[in-house]
Amino acid sequence: MSPGEPEQSSQDQGVLEIYKMLVEMADRVSQRRQSANSFYLTVNTAIVGGAAYLSKSGYWGTFAVSAAGIAICFLWVRAVVSYKSLNAAKFRVITALEERLPVSPYKDEWAILDVDGDGKKHTPFHKTEVLVPIVFGLLHVAQVLIQIPLQCIGSLI
Repeated sequence: MSPGEPEQSSQDQGVLEIYKMLVEMADRVSQRRQSANSFYLTVNTAIVGGAAYLSKSGYWGTFAVSAAGIAICFLWVRAVVSYKSLNAAKFRVITALEERLPVSPYKDEWAILDVDGDGKKHTPFHKTEVLVPIVFGLLHVAQVLIQIPLQCIGSLI
């Protein structure tokens, strides 16, 4: 410690350690969120391919696989929302702890991202992230709907 530098109390050091731990935990949640998104993306891609392959053999196979895809998309949206709320809670605790620290990097970052406080300058990632399972869900629905006219044409021939 240099001369003139105030001595840090053990309580301040404890708050700093808790702050570091919470930031690390928030980062781990974000990593798990990315892994979950990769998993759901892979599963949905396989389901789209499987439904396309099964479309040659009839409506019911496509319907069953696409229904599973729609269910997985629903679970994916739920996971995104769950991870978002978990991280939001962690960052509320982190910013509250920053009030006891000499700097507030997360609070400052949000002040820069949303200067006017209207939320128009920055779009949170989850708002874009949740669109991916919705697009996949619509694709699964389209795969089923496309099969209906094909089945009707096939029965007429």
